[in-house]
Amino acid sequence: MELSKDEALKEVYRRISGRKFFRWTPYRWQQQFLDATLDNEELMLQAANRVGKTATAAYLSTCFATGSYPEGWEGKRYRKSTLGWVISITNETSRDICQKELLGDPIGTGLIPADSIRKVSYRQAGVSNVVDTVRVKHKVGESQIVFKTAEQGWRKFQGTSPDWIWIDEEPDDYRIYSECLTRIITSKGRIFVTFTPLLGETELVRHFEDGMKGTYVQTATWDDAKHLSEEDKARFISSYPDYEVAARTKGVPMMGEGRVFPVDEGSISVPAFEIPQHWSRICGIDFGISHPAAGAWIAWNRDSDVVYVYDAYKRANETPVYHADAISKRGSYIPVSWPHDGLNREKSGGKTLRDYYADAGVNMLGISARYDKDKGGAQPVEPIVMEMLERMKTGRFYVFSHLSEWFSEFRNLHRKEGRLHAVRDDMMKATMYGLMMKRYGTTNMAMPVHRYTKSVMSMRT
Repeated sequence: MELSKDEALKEVYRRISGRKFFRWTPYRWQQQFLDATLDNEELMLQAANRVGKTATAAYLSTCFATGSYPEGWEGKRYRKSTLGWVISITNETSRDICQKELLGDPIGTGLIPADSIRKVSYRQAGVSNVVDTVRVKHKVGESQIVFKTAEQGWRKFQGTSPDWIWIDEEPDDYRIYSECLTRIITSKGRIFVTFTPLLGETELVRHFEDGMKGTYVQTATWDDAKHLSEEDKARFISSYPDYEVAARTKGVPMMGEGRVFPVDEGSISVPAFEIPQHWSRICGIDFGISHPAAGAWIAWNRDSDVVYVYDAYKRANETPVYHADAISKRGSYIPVSWPHDGLNREKSGGKTLRDYYADAGVNMLGISARYDKDKGGAQPVEPIVMEMLERMKTGRFYVFSHLSEWFSEFRNLHRKEGRLHAVRDDMMKATMYGLMMKRYGTTNMAMPVHRYTKSVMSMRT
C-alpha cells in the first residue's frame, strides 16, 4: 500500500530515530565513566541536572543488552546475553525517564535500536504504558531488561542475580542498594547509580566516599555540559530553591527538601580572625542530659548587627564539672545562656543542672533562654530558627570555617513530618540558646568574672 506524504515522513523519522545508538557521541567525562566499568563493580555518577547522566547510563545499558560496543571500547564487555535491571523511584519516572531513554516514545525511537527490540511486556501498575520487561536481540542470543521501582520495597530485589543493574536517582531506602549489590556480587556483574544528590550525605553517598576497592565515583557539573547555554543555565537556576542550586548545578550533596537551613554553607563560612574587643560575646549551652553536652560561642558586632559563631564544644559521657571547666577556659567572663531543662532537679530534690555549672564557676545567666517578652519554660523553636535563617540569607550570620562538627550538624539538621528531627543537633541548639539571649552578652573589657547570683540578671537590663 502506498503511503501518504505525512506517513512516509513519519516512517523516515522512525527509522532514523531507531538508530540513535549509533550516533551517540560521549563527552570526555562520560567516556571515563564507561571505561571505568572494566575494573570496577560499583559505579556512581554523581552529577548536576541536565548534564546527560541518564543518557550515559542508558547507553551503557544498551551496550550490555545488545552486545554492541563502539570501536575502541575499553569498558566491561559481556560476550553473552544478559539479564539487566533498570530501577527508578516510581512507575511514572520509570516510564517518563528510563523507559523513554532506552525504548523511546513511540517504542523504537530510543537508544536501543528498533530492530533489536523483540518483545515488550507492560505492567498493570495503575499508570498507563509502564513497561515491565523488554527482550532485546543480543549478538549471541537474547537479553532481558526488567524495569523495577523503589516503590516496590527492598524485598522485591531479592532472589535472581542480574548481570547488571542501573539505578536512576537514589532510593530513600539504602536496603534496596544493599540487596542489588548482593545480586551482582553473585553474578560478578556491574551496578551503576546515576543521580543528583538532593538527599545529601546519605548512607549510599558515604558508601562510595569510603573509596573501597571496586568502587568508582564520577562527578559532572554544568561546566562539563557544553550543550547548555548561559541562557539555559540562568533559566534553570531561577527555577531552583537557593539551597538546591549547588546540588543541581555541581552535583554537591545536600540534605534535601527537609533541610532546616536551606543555604549554601559557603555563604556563611569565614576563616577565623581575632575578635575585636568591643564586640559583645555570649555562650549558649545544651546540657546533654541524654546526649552529648555542647556549647557555642557567639560574637556580636552590635554596630552592623552581624553575629559570628567563633568556637564550639561537644562532649559526651562527662560530668557537669568537666564541661564547666571546658566552658570557663574559653572565657570565664562570658555570660552563658542555657535552656529551661537546666532547672530540673535531682530526684532526691537536690541541685538543678544550672546550679551545678554555676557552682563550678560558669558565668550562668540568671534566667533560662527566652525572648525579650517571653515567659520562662520551654521556648518555641521556630522563631529562633527563622531568625537564624533570615540572618544567614542577609549576610548577618557567619561561622568560623574550622568548626567542622558545627557544619556537620548544620548540614544534617532537617525536618521530618514538619518538625525538627532532633538527631545530632547539640551544637545547633547551643547556638540557638546563645543567639536568643545575645542581648545579655558582654565584652572582654568588662569585669572578668561573674559568678551566678540571682541579682545578675537584674543588673543587666
